[in-house]
Amino acid sequence: MKIENYIIDKNSPVFIIAELSANHNGSIDTAIETVKAAKRAGADCIKLQTFTADTITLDSKKEHFRINQGTLWDGQYLHDLYKTTHLPWEWHKKIIDVAKEEGLICFSSPFDPTSVEFLETLNVPAYKIASFEITDIPLIELVASKGKPVIISTGIAEQEDIELALDACKRMGNNNVALLKCTSSYPAPIEEANMAMVKDIAERYNVISGLSDHTMGNTVPVVATAMGAKIIEKHFILDRTIGGADASFSMTEAEFTDMVKAVREAESAIGTVDYTLTEKQKKGKDFSRSLYVVEDIKKGELITEKNVRSVRPGFGLHPKFYKDVLGKTAIKDLEKGDPMSFNSIS
Repeated sequence: MKIENYIIDKNSPVFIIAELSANHNGSIDTAIETVKAAKRAGADCIKLQTFTADTITLDSKKEHFRINQGTLWDGQYLHDLYKTTHLPWEWHKKIIDVAKEEGLICFSSPFDPTSVEFLETLNVPAYKIASFEITDIPLIELVASKGKPVIISTGIAEQEDIELALDACKRMGNNNVALLKCTSSYPAPIEEANMAMVKDIAERYNVISGLSDHTMGNTVPVVATAMGAKIIEKHFILDRTIGGADASFSMTEAEFTDMVKAVREAESAIGTVDYTLTEKQKKGKDFSRSLYVVEDIKKGELITEKNVRSVRPGFGLHPKFYKDVLGKTAIKDLEKGDPMSFNSIS
């Protein structure tokens, strides 16, 4: 997958996305400062959400439209929530321009056909399908038809939902798809992270896999990296005290910086399968065990378990020769502390 100049594959660094979501809190200045902070924190990308209250739901006070699923937003009506959290469309171009100036990739999650067509006018380089939209097959078909990379979160998805979404992309001739393991709880309990899924998703569906994370802290992103995640997305906020719908489970600049550092260190620690030793590791073999004289041995005496042992350091014969030297005869005087060698015995 290539998003602008960033290549995402099994050998690439993790692509780290800072999700702006509702953390602009109604201020374009806050949104712009958040973009700049995301760059300072080490993000590769800032992601937006493109909707209005009317494009994502209905202005209805019927019971179905009142949130009551054990979330942070219980008791609110959907339209009221989205009216206060949406990112005004007239801000998008300015935010995208600032992201470009900062050296960040910027794209968005569209939530209906009008938002897709609007984002096309801004020439976004990729699209993200949010977890709750994975069942909206017509929307996925439209997004995929644009021929750009598609990243899909799987927070509410069963296997059938994932397969239907992938099939929708393939029908549009778009195989440039990544799937993100996601737990759609806010914040998400760490015991529900199921990071084993990251590896399984990649293998089962032959796609780039990653993580859209709503847990607190660095643990899950680091584990995801170890499991092969190549994309990690976290909600990002300037300061949780500004409030807003997503503030409680969003990372501050300092926290995000720590997460990026932890992920990059995890990548370095994973390394590659390689049984050859570095020069430093080879020097370390000096501290390994080898065969040494532990009691003085006179010329003509037998080598026994009493006068030769395997000890540190590693300048004598390899311990694998221990049984071979036992019972042999010293051909010269040997002192305690001399390394054993085949030149010393008959």
